[in-house]
Amino acid sequence: MILVVANQKGGVGKTTTAVNLAAGLARRGLKTLLVDLDIQGSASATLGATPADDAVDVAKVLLDERSLDAAVVATRLDNLWIAPAGERMAVVDLHLASAYGRERVFERSLKGPLVESMDVVVVDTAPYLGLLTVNALVAAQRVLIPVSCEYLPMLGLKLLGETLQKLRERAGAKAEVLGYALTLVDRRERITGEVEELLRKRFGALVFDTVIRANTQHKSAPSHKKTIFEHEPEGGKGREDYEGLTREVIARAGLAAPAKKKSSRKRAT
Repeated sequence: MILVVANQKGGVGKTTTAVNLAAGLARRGLKTLLVDLDIQGSASATLGATPADDAVDVAKVLLDERSLDAAVVATRLDNLWIAPAGERMAVVDLHLASAYGRERVFERSLKGPLVESMDVVVVDTAPYLGLLTVNALVAAQRVLIPVSCEYLPMLGLKLLGETLQKLRERAGAKAEVLGYALTLVDRRERITGEVEELLRKRFGALVFDTVIRANTQHKSAPSHKKTIFEHEPEGGKGREDYEGLTREVIARAGLAAPAKKKSSRKRAT
């Protein structure tokens, strides 16, 4: 399954959600690939996978229009791989503008034995609706949309929904919204309750039951190049929240890891 985490509004916990959801799926025994399509490369940095200058990364894959297999490296976590972003990600949008079938360059890169062996591909996207994000949405089967408990991210959901609909009509995209995940939830703030009420009234069951509470551990984990599962002690609210979200994603998407499956552990190079 190709699962894209997207929201054109920055600061909503998108990369935090992509990284920790990918880690949560891997912990459940699902072979998971995290693809970093954000020009800032935050997901790559969090997992300590910032590519060397001479390495094949996602930027080079898209610029050369080759298989994503060439950019995939193992992480220190069982069942979790990453295709890291590169310094040239900023120019990929310009390249895509003149590329043949420009909305499907990323989709074409997913053809390869390594990528196709994965149970789930989680894609972190840039906080804007450029061609990189459009490529991700066209390739997606499901879209998970993080929404922080503020008014401005709520207003941006209309534009994202319209973009998805246009891509279905004009580019044959098949992406469906898997769910909306409330992030940065702080029950002490009245705005939190107001935004949650509006979101659940508007989207109903598409809003995940699990919410991601505001937590300083989410800010400190990337500086230690760790996921929340590595950084926070067992029983911490960050771990609990992403464990809950992972369970819901697995249930909604109909995912299931084999009952007995040997995990693979390799070191990223």
